[in-house]
Amino acid sequence: MDKPLDLVEFETMLLGRYTLVTRTSRTLDRSAYTLLSRLRDQESMSIGQLSEALGLEASTLRRQTAAMMRDGLIERIPDPDGGMARRFRVTPEGERQLDNERSENIKALEVTMAGWSPEDVAAFAGYLRRFNTDIEHMTGRPWPR
Repeated sequence: MDKPLDLVEFETMLLGRYTLVTRTSRTLDRSAYTLLSRLRDQESMSIGQLSEALGLEASTLRRQTAAMMRDGLIERIPDPDGGMARRFRVTPEGERQLDNERSENIKALEVTMAGWSPEDVAAFAGYLRRFNTDIEHMTGRPWPR
């Protein structure tokens, strides 16, 4: 495992396995966190738009959005553009929980990276952004930034 790409593969496997270990509780699961983040970026999206943007099957998104609606995190609204498909948008409760979760994640990152210099943190953020945007370009699913 001495080739650079072997090391990247191994480390990304571990990264996908970890949640921020300094977190003691979670209010949102990973799928809800991602979906709420994307909906907030776009204001509202249909199941078809979410499927295209996230690369998930519509049936998976229907289950996720149904659970999130039961939890009061999102609501269904008419298409603002007058289309037939209904859209989803984040509720004030969804905004509150997303903001709380993001704040807790940032606190956990501060603890995890406490020994890093600001320059190292910035360089790491730049490499992650580059890695993610390259994947987004390959898949044709850019994340709004």
